[in-house]
Amino acid sequence: MNGQKLWTRVAVMALLVLTVMAAEGGKAEKQGKKERKSDCGEWQWSVCVANEGDCGLGTREGTRTGTDCKQTIKTQRCKIPCNWKKKFGGECKYDFQAWGECDLATGKKNRTGVLKRALMDATCAATVTATKPCGKTPKTKLDARTQNQKNKIWSHQL
Repeated sequence: MNGQKLWTRVAVMALLVLTVMAAEGGKAEKQGKKERKSDCGEWQWSVCVANEGDCGLGTREGTRTGTDCKQTIKTQRCKIPCNWKKKFGGECKYDFQAWGECDLATGKKNRTGVLKRALMDATCAATVTATKPCGKTPKTKLDARTQNQKNKIWSHQL
C-alpha cells in the first residue's frame, strides 16, 4: 500500500513539473509576439468628424509607422456630444461659473470655464472665457406668468 502511495505522489509531482514548464514556455512565446508588435509606432488619431452636422456619430482615422506593421491606417467610430459648447471645441467640456456682473462700458458680461473632460486625443485649453450681451433684466417665472395673463386678457378684449 505504501508503494502505491509513493508512486501516486511521484506521478503527481511529475505532472506538476510538466504543467509549470508548459506554462513558462507559453509565456516565452507570448513575449516574442509582443516584441514583434513593438516595431510598430503608437497610433496617432485624428479628431472625430461627425457623419452629419457638427455632432453625433462620426469617425476618426488612426495612423502609425513601422516596417513590419500589418496595419498602418485604420478607422474608428466615435461620437461628438451635441450638448457640448462647440465654440470651445466640440471635444472639450468645461465647468462654467455663474455669469458675472454687466460691464456697463462694453454692455457685456463674462464667465469662466475650467476644463472638465476632453475626448480622446483632444487638445483643449485649461480655462476659457465666454462673453454675452447683458440684455434686459432677466424675467422671473412670476413675471412670465403675469405677462401671459395680460396677453390672454388682451386677446379676449379684441
